[in-house]
Amino acid sequence: MVVQLETPNENLTLSLPYSIEGLVQVFTSTHRSFFTSVMAQALRIAGQGTPVLVVQFLKGGINQGHQRPIRLGQNLDWIRCDLPRCIDTPHLDESEAQALQKLWQHTQKVVCETKYSLVVLDELSLAINFGLIPETEVLAFLAKRPAHVDIILTGPDMPKSILEVADQITEIRRSHQP
Repeated sequence: MVVQLETPNENLTLSLPYSIEGLVQVFTSTHRSFFTSVMAQALRIAGQGTPVLVVQFLKGGINQGHQRPIRLGQNLDWIRCDLPRCIDTPHLDESEAQALQKLWQHTQKVVCETKYSLVVLDELSLAINFGLIPETEVLAFLAKRPAHVDIILTGPDMPKSILEVADQITEIRRSHQP
């Protein structure tokens, strides 16, 4: 039997006999064409009512930045770096480096505010490997994030230290010859 409440009880809290711990998932591949499957997962989870944040560190070109997130549905916020181009090199000018650092700082801040239950950090491995975001900062962020927040990290050549803290690693390979 299904019962519909006339007025939701916003003060209702559930007490579970255990604590829920978020997972660190890694999606990696030698090529950069698997974001669609990660985005599909984020959309599915957001559609079920879970707040989701997708952060694309190296994508630009649409005048977005963290001040202007795109909202997909009620539960998915999508932000990109406020850059006029997509980053494909470790060589950034000062304004590009600042934009990337602002996005990284914003991401850490909103995750600690516990607004989101799932956070996708797209191409973070490239930002680390390019020397744009320090690997030690990413490891500290993963360690100090709120316990219930799931994190998905994507990108090729994920650093070994991040793979070691991951709960799940998915390597996407092409099974056909070009």
